[in-house]
Order: sequence, then C-alpha cells, then structure tokens
Amino acid sequence: MKDSLILRFLYGTVLGRTLLKFFVQPRVSKALGYFLSSRLSAGLVPHYMKKWEIDEGDVEIPEDGFSSFNDFFTRKKKVVFDDTKKEWLESPCDGWMSFIKIRRNIVFDIKNTKFSLEDLLKDRRLSDKFRNGTALVIRLTPSDYHRYYYGVQGRVLCHRRIQGILHCVRPVALRTVPVFVQNTREYEVIQTKKFGTIIQMEIGALLVGKIHNYKRSQEPYDVEAGMEKGHFEFGGSTIILLFPKNAVSLNEKLYGRSNDNGEIRVSAGEAIARGN
Repeated sequence: MKDSLILRFLYGTVLGRTLLKFFVQPRVSKALGYFLSSRLSAGLVPHYMKKWEIDEGDVEIPEDGFSSFNDFFTRKKKVVFDDTKKEWLESPCDGWMSFIKIRRNIVFDIKNTKFSLEDLLKDRRLSDKFRNGTALVIRLTPSDYHRYYYGVQGRVLCHRRIQGILHCVRPVALRTVPVFVQNTREYEVIQTKKFGTIIQMEIGALLVGKIHNYKRSQEPYDVEAGMEKGHFEFGGSTIILLFPKNAVSLNEKLYGRSNDNGEIRVSAGEAIARGN
C-alpha cells in the first residue's frame, strides 16, 4: 500500500527521518493546517476525490462549494443507527477493523508506533481492567468519512487527552538517529449496560491531522448510540474500542469481508459486535 511505503520511507531511511523531524515541528504542522483550512486549498478537492475514488453521491456538497480542503475532509453524510439493536455495538466510524484479544504483554502496532496497553492509556490501574479483554481497532483511510460517533448508549465517566511526543533516540550502537513519535490521543471511559465499562479512543494523524471532539456538559454525562462525537481533520486516523474480559463477541456476518491483513471493512452505524 502507498501509505505503508511512505511510512517505511519516513521511518526507515536517513532522508525520511530528516524530513520527518522537519514536518512534525509544531510551526510547520500548524502552517500546513492553516493552509488546508484556507480558501486556497479548495482547489485540491477534485484531485483528492478522483485519486481516492470518492463517490460524489456520498458527499453533501454545500451550495457554494467547499470553502477549503478541510471543509471537504470533514464533510457530512447521512449515517443511520438502528435503535432496535441495543444489544449490539454499532461501528462508530467507517474504516478497516481488527478484532484483537488483549493478551498478556500485548503490543499494539498503531501508526508505525508500538504501544503496550499501559503506554496507550497512560494509566496503569485503568489498563489492568482491560487485561484479557478485547480491542477493536478501526483504521480510517484517506477515502473514508472522517466524522465519528458513539457506538453504544452509556454514561461518560471521564475524558483524557494525551499530547503527542516527538524526540530522537540516540543509542550508541546505531549509525542512524531514529525519530520516536507517539501520536496525540483522546479517550473517554464509558459505563454501559451491555458491555460494562469500555473505552473509546481517537488517535490523530502524524502530521496535520487533528482530533476535534465536541464539548459536552460537565462529567459525567449520558450519550446515545449514533450521537456524533467529533471528527478528524486531514490525515490518517484510528479509533480504538476497549472491552473487559468476555464482554463482547464479533458479529459473525463480518468474517467474509476480511482483507489479506485480517482487517474487516465496516461502516458507521453497522452492527459489529454483541454483548455477551
């Protein structure tokens, strides 16, 4: 895949790591973000739609057209959540989903960064609650719809934002200087009736992708399946759902959709897992 080739170049070559160090500087990332939110960037939209084969019929185009590339990237579409399927978890977004058992000492490989469960959450006590549980990792591609939702009814107990990290690792034994990156993450701890306490996490893109979660009332607060939670600005993005042990089973109808990497294609609002 082209995205993987780019990441291998950025992380696996001296030139790529040099460029990576430049691009992830806050002022460079911010400048690119300003451009993608400006009128000058609107001309990129037709090329992007053609390159990623985005169906115009699936896009709500404003009467005056898109005001910027990010205006297009955060576009809306009609998403249907089924209120009659309260025993199901409905997909919070479009993308490619992996169903992962959280084994002891598991390492998640997300956006070219390896995380232990504790690294991912930055909370040892909380991570212990999901040992031997289940993770649903949904990878959004450039052609996907980048708004996301709550997939189940529940009460949000707390919210946390983990700022991204960038620094160089300089082991003496290495000839090159690898760049260590951990992407910005946000997650909510949600109490549900069918699945117990779960976590929904958003992981931002490496360069200019931003997480925009909508502000709610003071915690705790109640949410419904199908309530829009936020959106990503430009860049590849990932959503992770964590469940405690024996809390959830994958919808068996999805198995036939797996790609060569074992990922399953899902759409926002689709029933993807059931409470045990």
